[in-house]
Amino acid sequence: MLQNMRENFTGKFALALLVLIGFSFVFFGLNYSFIGASYAARVDGEEILAGAFEQNYRNALQANPQLSLYEGPLRVEVRRILLDQMIQGQLLQNFLNDSGYRISDEQLMSNIQETPEFQVNGRFDMDVYRTYLAQRNYTPDRFEPEHRNTLRQQQLELSVAATAIVTPAEYRRYLNLVAQQRVVSVATIDQAAVDEDVIVADDEIETYYADNQANFMEQASADVEYIRVSRREVAEGIDPSEEDLIAWYDDNQDRYLQDEQRRARHILIVSGDDAEARAQDALERVQAGEAFETVAAEVSEDSGSAPQGGDLGSLTEEQYLEGIGEAIFDMQEGEIRGPIQSAFGYHVVRLDEIFEQGILPFEQARGDILSDVRSQAAVDIYRQLERDLSNALFDMSNLQEVAAATGQTVETTEGFTRQGGEPFGANQAAIDAIFDEIVLTGGQMSEVTELDADSMAIFRVAQFYPESVRPLADVRDEIENNLRAARAQTIMENRAEAALAAVADGEDFGVAAEASGLTVTEPQLWTRGDQTVDSSLMFEVFAAVKPEQGAPVTGRARTMDGSVAIYSLEAVLPGRPESIPLAQRDAGKLALAQDSGINDFGAFIRSLYDGADIEVNEDLLAADDLFQ
Repeated sequence: MLQNMRENFTGKFALALLVLIGFSFVFFGLNYSFIGASYAARVDGEEILAGAFEQNYRNALQANPQLSLYEGPLRVEVRRILLDQMIQGQLLQNFLNDSGYRISDEQLMSNIQETPEFQVNGRFDMDVYRTYLAQRNYTPDRFEPEHRNTLRQQQLELSVAATAIVTPAEYRRYLNLVAQQRVVSVATIDQAAVDEDVIVADDEIETYYADNQANFMEQASADVEYIRVSRREVAEGIDPSEEDLIAWYDDNQDRYLQDEQRRARHILIVSGDDAEARAQDALERVQAGEAFETVAAEVSEDSGSAPQGGDLGSLTEEQYLEGIGEAIFDMQEGEIRGPIQSAFGYHVVRLDEIFEQGILPFEQARGDILSDVRSQAAVDIYRQLERDLSNALFDMSNLQEVAAATGQTVETTEGFTRQGGEPFGANQAAIDAIFDEIVLTGGQMSEVTELDADSMAIFRVAQFYPESVRPLADVRDEIENNLRAARAQTIMENRAEAALAAVADGEDFGVAAEASGLTVTEPQLWTRGDQTVDSSLMFEVFAAVKPEQGAPVTGRARTMDGSVAIYSLEAVLPGRPESIPLAQRDAGKLALAQDSGINDFGAFIRSLYDGADIEVNEDLLAADDLFQ
């Protein structure tokens, strides 16, 4: 059985999982920075750390919660597919390093500047770039090396794809097939044409209902009362005094240390062969007495900072661009320098203020202090609430009394099923607590249930609705429609077969079709891929064998709208490549070569696998998540 399961993973299911998992790593790739305790795999001596694997598995679960539904052998296979992606990444990394693939600073920065996520109105925006990275817990120093490696991989993919060759003879044969035309006559019949012949009696509906009740089940559900406590909400309700904040700050100053920061302004000239000269002009205007802010607003090409007079804010040296940070941290307050070249262009810089390394002033750290004081106080309050709720459960007979004794509120939700429901979603802890038999049907309150690290709840089922069959009155129309559709389909297919049988006996296609109640169209010339033709019928016609002279090929198809069609294929006309516009032929050849290149790159990856020494830690694949 397990072998069959593994074979099935090579098909659509594996592809679906790869798509789900792959979404977790779009743009930034895999994060190998987590320090693990052991290895998940060894690839030619290079280790993929267990911690990196578990972190990426956890990221995949967070991005795609449906992956968490797989258990046992299926869970192991999900983890194996994820690890296989990481092994593939390591194989490519090894090859790129060994083969000397390089991305220059100019190539890297050009690619970043052309990335739409970093642009405003089609132009690169430094502020947008920094904000985008910060929102994803990245700094330029961390992102740019990783993105450089992504570009190296793309370089490899392109170089492999470039070796794909489509010969003129091969392409002509392809065009002959793609541009092939077929002369076909078609006759169709739909449900409306046979509707008056379809009779569904009441006893048939009742019999179908009795024989197929499993199709009409209403799943078990419950109306639930609950008390829910959230650590975050507890923290938000804490209002410490100013004295509490100051006392915390005095006792925990090591939490609020900062590296030296410097506040600077800049004028950035990004584009053009004369960028350096224009930056020099800007510098001279400032040196001549014009306000730096005015010049920045007028000529700076950093649209994020220019409206603020070029203000870059207060940053550490590593947060500045390479080249700019070094200059700013070598300047005196009020000093102006330029032009300074970076990967993004030429800068004129003024240093406005220096914040020495050390403890942040209280006012600057106040927001963090307030959050820390609340979080610390919430830990004790939250745990005390947990104890109070547990004690109240022991002493009280209903949820309202528990709420009153602990200062909480009773809330309700309806229609909660074994698949979950609002407001808990598919939280398994909530589902297990609610559908515990003594809670579900015994009228008892649940224990204090930890929903996650920051919230807990107590549940009581106010009303339980067992699984039941929907009443016949509610599903009668559905059953009748289904029976009518099935019976109509049989009638349509029988009429279509009768028409085809008559054609086989020598009767004219149109005459035979009309005699069976089908609607006949004039002979048509179809081209493969014509979007105006039903795709199911198109497939059958172009899959049919070429007719002999005077002996049409006939067949039947069910169309996408549920109708039934018969066809008579009269002739096949080979495609004429010369009739296709040259630009279209060239684009088609390029697309065919690209498809071939994709297949070649897949074969290249397989060759790396075949030639590599790969050791997988099977125990880790079968183990529980290290973070749990």
